[in-house]
Amino acid sequence: VSIDLLAQAPAQGTPAPQIKGQTPVLGRPTRETDPVPIFDFDTYFLGRWAFEVDVPDTDLGPGGTIKGTTTYRAVPNGKFDGGAFYEAETQATGPSGAIKIREVIGYEIAHKAMSRQVTDSRGFSYLQIGPIGADLGGYFNLHFAGTPFTYKGKTIKLDHSLRLLSPVQYQVRSTITI
Repeated sequence: VSIDLLAQAPAQGTPAPQIKGQTPVLGRPTRETDPVPIFDFDTYFLGRWAFEVDVPDTDLGPGGTIKGTTTYRAVPNGKFDGGAFYEAETQATGPSGAIKIREVIGYEIAHKAMSRQVTDSRGFSYLQIGPIGADLGGYFNLHFAGTPFTYKGKTIKLDHSLRLLSPVQYQVRSTITI
């Protein structure tokens, strides 16, 4: 099962947010020798995000709309040589009721890698790890491979791919393997 979450444009009459991507504006076309930008987690993720997504029926729960917020914050004193730790808390409501998700995220900048430990109130948790790629056009790609876990007698694996340009232009693809 693959689920795509796509950012939507602001409603008519709403001013467009003044948000830009993380790639520097060079004032010229990019060149092969230009350095690939480094993903800045703080600039991109920190703060509160609202979301609404339609999900299909899976072994994790019934299909329907899940709506809520996720708040990302830096772990106090969580900086280390070449990286940092973050926390994310999601409060949502879905077809089966309230959902709370807690994440601890580690970002190793020097190795262009990220990991996250996810604990879901529906009764499961898993670890994901993966690389962060970028191109000179300003897109960042995060690919999280998840550890298998057992939920209601089934072995499940969740993988996520994020394609990020700016906070108003992104795509999340979730893959569930049973």
